[in-house]
Amino acid sequence: MEDSLLWKDELHEECGVFGCFGVENAAEITRAGLLMLQHRGQQGCGIAALDARGAIHLKKNAGLVREVFFREELPELPGAAAIGHVRYPTSDIGGVENIQPFKMTGRKGTFALAHNGNIVNAGHIRKLVETRGHLLQSTSDSELFSLLIGMAGGDWTRKILSAAHQLDGAFSTVILTPEALYACRDRYGLRPLSIGRLQDGYVVASETCALQFLGAGFVRDVEPGELVRIDAEGIRSFRHSFLSCRKMCSMEYIYFARPDSDMEGCSVHAFRKRSGALLWEEHPVEADLVMCVPESGMSAAIGYAEASGLPLEMGLLKNMYVARTFIQPTQSLRNLGVRMKLSPVQSIVAGKRLVVIDDSIVRGTTSRQIVQLLRSSGAREVHMRIASPVYAWPCFYGIDTGTRDQLIGARMDQEAIRDFIGADTLHYLSVKALSQAAGGRELCTACFDGCYPSDLYGHQEA
Repeated sequence: MEDSLLWKDELHEECGVFGCFGVENAAEITRAGLLMLQHRGQQGCGIAALDARGAIHLKKNAGLVREVFFREELPELPGAAAIGHVRYPTSDIGGVENIQPFKMTGRKGTFALAHNGNIVNAGHIRKLVETRGHLLQSTSDSELFSLLIGMAGGDWTRKILSAAHQLDGAFSTVILTPEALYACRDRYGLRPLSIGRLQDGYVVASETCALQFLGAGFVRDVEPGELVRIDAEGIRSFRHSFLSCRKMCSMEYIYFARPDSDMEGCSVHAFRKRSGALLWEEHPVEADLVMCVPESGMSAAIGYAEASGLPLEMGLLKNMYVARTFIQPTQSLRNLGVRMKLSPVQSIVAGKRLVVIDDSIVRGTTSRQIVQLLRSSGAREVHMRIASPVYAWPCFYGIDTGTRDQLIGARMDQEAIRDFIGADTLHYLSVKALSQAAGGRELCTACFDGCYPSDLYGHQEA
């Protein structure tokens, strides 16, 4: 892990993927889709496009989508099929060599791949490909997926099915071949992936907000354990695993996904509103107003306010134009990070008993500084309400959490955390209420209870 990440008190998704087939100006459509997925990764991005002759063109670099693909037209990326990727590094080291898509040449020709998630048996796969004489060019799990495809026999569909069958963990993946666009999801369905209809073709995206923005009609989600082939003949479905289940990452609903996205038939905004209402039912408090830690706590704050009858106010403002706190070069600047990003509205919070809604507490330092900011602005009481259970276990499926000893929920009980952050009261949503908010859907709750859906292949939980 990079040293700068040790100062982070936020959760970060690894990346987002997008693909389209049979769509005019596919690269420009892909760029637009990636802009709507930018929240899933800001470290780098890339687009691979398939031209009319069957050649794949690739452009990728560090930076935001608008920085890497700044022109209105992308003549260097022609064709009616493309895939794209936005990235935030997790377990692997940052660098241009790790930015996706990956473009590779195998027995059947050249293809490109973009992947969201972490492969937990990557160590085993790495040894396998190295014993067969392959030299790895990056530290990314996605390159291993690509190499497995290149090594497999048969047509493109059989090659991808063979590769996916060998992988365990989280992978929502788009693959561009000279013949088709493929979309693949791991057998647990840990990361979202949806299909839409656009023009005379199709688009695939990590979140439905990208489909809605483009005016694409929602078709369906890629199923857990499914490989979808999209070509001139339409959509065909294959299975790389018949031992599938539904274990969507709960943090996708709680934090990562945009509130205007739907995942497996569930509105993210509605989920968060229900979470806030259930949080009030479980942990009511006498107070003057409800406010959120912007922006991800807003939907839950609306639910809490509606259920409680308390007024909802904007007690904190977020500055969208400052660097992230954890990349500041000195400790003194890091300590100013929260103050640079969040500003209390003193006229609202002064003399008030506040209910402050946040989505999660990771290391506790940000929550502590927020409470201090509110008290310094004259808040009479600060009652923290967290719209998720206690975060106490690291994620191995594509969320950057660090090790368990860095998580405050693993090191302290609830009262100790309350004392550390300086709140008058602190309460979390229960796992049972989380399931209620999801309408009874099966979710991966490993970060709350340590019950991982897959084998961890030697990864350390503690």
